Amino acid sequence: MTHAPHAVFRLRTARLARAVKPFRDRGGISERCPGCRVMHSHCLCDLRPSVPTRAGMCLLMADIEPLKPSNTGWLIADVVADTFAFGWARTQVDPALLVLLADPQWQPYVVFPGEFVAPERMVTALLPDAATPGQLAKRPLFVLLDATWSEAGKMFRKSPYLNHLPVLSLHPEQISNYRLRRSSRTDHFCTSEVGALCLALAGERYAAEVLDAYLEVFTDHYLQAKNQQPVDREDAAHQRLREATITSNTKSSP
Repeated sequence: MTHAPHAVFRLRTARLARAVKPFRDRGGISERCPGCRVMHSHCLCDLRPSVPTRAGMCLLMADIEPLKPSNTGWLIADVVADTFAFGWARTQVDPALLVLLADPQWQPYVVFPGEFVAPERMVTALLPDAATPGQLAKRPLFVLLDATWSEAGKMFRKSPYLNHLPVLSLHPEQISNYRLRRSSRTDHFCTSEVGALCLALAGERYAAEVLDAYLEVFTDHYLQAKNQQPVDREDAAHQRLREATITSNTKSSP
């Protein structure tokens, strides 16, 4: 691991420290790179992109999520520097999360399907003061419930400290391309895909493209390692990530 530990890495470390018994993920924890969670033979730490963004991400993670090597909230933390991660519990809330949500530099949005939300809370675009450029404009902070679908619903209903925040309902035209878990619905997106959709909505389409491309490369390395097959670093997915990263950094340069 050559990068500084990000928020999800730190949350995973804290979660492991308080575990009653050692955690054993599929494939054996000792065989995985701590920086990318893929087998050492298929490590992609050197491919981790760095993209400047105005938007921030707040991952509210179900208890087991930071421990899953296939968790894609980790990819958001890799790409978006201002990513915050907190463990979720029904009976308590991390005080640092409350401080973050009250920070005047941010305009938080809870990202959740509008069909389950009271109409007065739902928005489908950024609020005007968060979308208007200027020194006093608030930066968008997307609160993502990183969990299984059933867990996310429980988290949404049982987190009263989120009740005063607007709920951003996404309506993407594409279907999910996530291949590391099974779902009967193509409109159930993984956390990284949701993060990319939020970045695009915030006008950061180049960062969104990088995150999408990075998910594709991560998935390729993960599955090839699982199947004990080599990775082709010159294939279309890797080329897309390289080009997207170069474009993003070029467009972001002063």
